Amino acid sequence: MAQDVLCEVNSCKHWGAGNKCNASSIYVVSNRGQQARNSEETDCKTFEPKL
Repeated sequence: MAQDVLCEVNSCKHWGAGNKCNASSIYVVSNRGQQARNSEETDCKTFEPKL
């Protein structure tokens, strides 16, 4: 299992210093309802906007 999850989405409430994701778990899905063929066909459902 990955020790560090990196993320550059600084508008997410889980984004931390050094581009580290501070979420307790990560949930990624295919955004087309089919098997993803590349990263553009996936979405991070863990994203929550920073308030």
